[in-house]
Amino acid sequence: MAVNDHICLENVTICNGTSCLLPPDNYNYILNLVLSTVITILLALVMFSLGCSVEFKKFWGHIRRPWGITVGFLCQFGIMPIVGFILALIFDVLPIQAVVILIMGCCPGGTGSNILSFWVDGDMDLSLSMTTSSTLFALGMMPLCLFIYTKKWVDSNSIVIPYNSIGISLATLVVPVGVGMFVNYKWPRQAKIILKIGSITGGILIIAVAVIGGVLYKGSWAIEPKLWIVGTIFPIVGFINGFLLACLSNLSWSRCRTVCLETGMQNTQLCSTIVQLSFPPEQLAKVFTFPLIYSIFQILLAILFMAGYRIVKCFCLKQEEKDTESPYAISNEGFESKEKANELSLTNGNLKA
Repeated sequence: MAVNDHICLENVTICNGTSCLLPPDNYNYILNLVLSTVITILLALVMFSLGCSVEFKKFWGHIRRPWGITVGFLCQFGIMPIVGFILALIFDVLPIQAVVILIMGCCPGGTGSNILSFWVDGDMDLSLSMTTSSTLFALGMMPLCLFIYTKKWVDSNSIVIPYNSIGISLATLVVPVGVGMFVNYKWPRQAKIILKIGSITGGILIIAVAVIGGVLYKGSWAIEPKLWIVGTIFPIVGFINGFLLACLSNLSWSRCRTVCLETGMQNTQLCSTIVQLSFPPEQLAKVFTFPLIYSIFQILLAILFMAGYRIVKCFCLKQEEKDTESPYAISNEGFESKEKANELSLTNGNLKA
């Protein structure tokens, strides 16, 4: 057989003797579309349940006195892009890989942080207001940050910002949370039940998304070890810096935990969308898996953080944490029943009498 002999597959559409053009495979596209739709709907339901823990007065207090939101803004669009820029320089990655790292650093906070903030007894009013604000600010801050930090490697105009995806993220966050706040106002007892169910569902959903993503894109895991290392270090640095800046800003411990999770947990789905819109298929193979790597490690680290907090709370802390710095802090009481909380308040009242 001659060297240039070529055997074409049965389903090719064009064959010139040396290469063949296969018809497009829509299976993964359809599967990805179906999964994205289902996950978006489930996530909206989870955000509705978390909204049932929020009181409008306290939520509005964060908007009127946005000190916690300001700290989160500095972490989200100040620290994270700089960290991404430094990591890209230190590991001397390819230009396209550096750009993807920076895109991840410039993304707003993800909704997974809201679910995990509940499990670490964070300030849910601050968590939801930070996620909403960062998604809204991303409409202007993402193009600005990418213009500043990516011009070393590429023309920032080549990066496509999917404003429609940001708008969808904002809608799936604001509308369900708003409905949940209304339910909490009208039917507080039912809201507690919805909150407990939604918090468990949200935890399962976070793990399911990571597993499904790993299976769906199993053919894209062969990337440079540098990106694996960056994808591991990046969220760690985000969590640590967010916590330290919150501590330096004299926020309560519940708010420090909240800012920590909001900083390290990025909207990886938005990053994947930007990558797919901005780069041709031949370049995607080098970077497409990075958002998924970041997503998996940020979830694993956040779960470890949550488990560590729960262990410390169970075995070391005998008294409930008291947030005296601000009138707008919230204690979500975990799974403590409302009746038990009322009994404790009555007991304290009798003792004082």
